[in-house]
Amino acid sequence: MDFAYDAKTEELRARLLAFMDEHVYPAEAVLEQQLHDAADPWERQPILEELKTEARRQGLWNLFLPDSEHGAGLTNLQYAPLAEITGRSPHLAPEALNCAAPDTGNMEVLAMFGTDEQKKQWLQPLLDGEIRSAFCMTEPDVASSDATNIATRIERDGDDYVINGRKWWSSGAMNPNCAIFIVMGKTDPDPDADRHRQQSQILVPRGTPGITVKRAMHVFGYQDYAHGGHAEIEFKDVRVPASNLIAGEGEGFAIAQARLGPGRIHHCMRLIGMAERALELMCRRAASRVAFGKPIAAQGVVHEWIAESRVRIEQARLLVLKTAWLMDTVGNKGAHTEIQAIKIGTPLMAEWVIDKAIQAHGGAGVSQDFPLAELFAATRTLRIADGPDEVHRMSLAKRELKKYL
Repeated sequence: MDFAYDAKTEELRARLLAFMDEHVYPAEAVLEQQLHDAADPWERQPILEELKTEARRQGLWNLFLPDSEHGAGLTNLQYAPLAEITGRSPHLAPEALNCAAPDTGNMEVLAMFGTDEQKKQWLQPLLDGEIRSAFCMTEPDVASSDATNIATRIERDGDDYVINGRKWWSSGAMNPNCAIFIVMGKTDPDPDADRHRQQSQILVPRGTPGITVKRAMHVFGYQDYAHGGHAEIEFKDVRVPASNLIAGEGEGFAIAQARLGPGRIHHCMRLIGMAERALELMCRRAASRVAFGKPIAAQGVVHEWIAESRVRIEQARLLVLKTAWLMDTVGNKGAHTEIQAIKIGTPLMAEWVIDKAIQAHGGAGVSQDFPLAELFAATRTLRIADGPDEVHRMSLAKRELKKYL
């Protein structure tokens, strides 16, 4: 394993770091003001569109897709340090580069499983940043940590499918530019059927009759405007053409697993950037403030926080890079253990580092004057999103025990 950045990665890192310094970090305060002044904060704010235009002009666009036909053609190992950089400003940089969830996962699904017509109608506008999308999987009425529990019904009726059910945490759905939902539901209700072959995924255009976006879900009190929010949605007798089904009946669970593998590592890459931003803020704050007659940076407990933060970040980064390398060399299935390990460990690492940075800032740490509170909320949420810690621990333990049973 050689995790040294190759020449292409180094060149992209330099360009992206400059883009962050020149455009993204200065835009954070601008976005905050534009959201404050907006009549409808869900509308795309001008600063985001300016960043997207500039990123595309600089060739910093669709970096996440390894498919060179649709994306930048980077390996996971090449993309990892770039995603880490965008994680330093998670509410601006990923979308500016057209690398924001849930669009990334939805584009991957369409690239891998979509028909030519589905790609033309939905993938290309997503790749071009002309529209946004939502992924509708989690449900309020069942324990969605077990995806086979999903109860939303997708029923064949002649040349159509009819969808009935209720979803929530449908990321991106509050964005007015969200034009398409990928909905996961049950096409085979037979209780004796293979529980991993009962689900399917289908494309549902936003304006289809019977769709009601009931409310935006708050994340620790935040609306998460920059990500297009997270919606609760009701589907009542929603009718779409049978050609909107993705891959085929019973393929929904397999599609979800193919989608979540890259999504989980992308989150972990960005989490390292979030932790690095928090550590930088902690060091700057500790060096600039005096308490009890000496700089906060001279306090022993702060030394401990800073040193431990560096150790934890480096450990997590190495495991994420190993996982990216395995995904490139043996595939997602071969990297399954490591994907689960980073999904467990990286959010816990970032949560710990950000918590200590908040503590070093005192009251300022929980205020709107620093990004730490929002970073903490996002990090804590990722211990639930894409599978809660407990599910990954259970699966990982079973895999380890299998060697001895």
